[in-house]
Amino acid sequence: VQLQASGGGLLQAGDSLRLSCAASGRTFSDFAMGWFRQAPGKEREFVASISRSGGNTYVKNSVKGRFTISRDNAKNTVYLQMNALKPEDTAVYFCTAAPSSDYSTIPSRYDYWGQGTLVTVSS
Repeated sequence: VQLQASGGGLLQAGDSLRLSCAASGRTFSDFAMGWFRQAPGKEREFVASISRSGGNTYVKNSVKGRFTISRDNAKNTVYLQMNALKPEDTAVYFCTAAPSSDYSTIPSRYDYWGQGTLVTVSS
């Protein structure tokens, strides 16, 4: 499956942003989807994941209450709504797909990765 993330940009602390990731090449609803991020000089980390149906989601504790993951299987797209952004949210955000029914926080479960979209949050 090919993944194309979009929506990144330069923002100020407190702003909101929605990332989108369009999938193609395979049946989108066959995959659990996830978002990871990698800040400069840091390892890639899990952000959020959603099950194939969209019925189950999991969000990293540090962004819980600010970030929401959702998907539209009719549009083959997964979203990451990010509110109340902080400078520490600055990172390249990657969308991922796992041939699994349920969500996962484990990077190795994800077989497909998009190219990433840069989110920069200034104070």
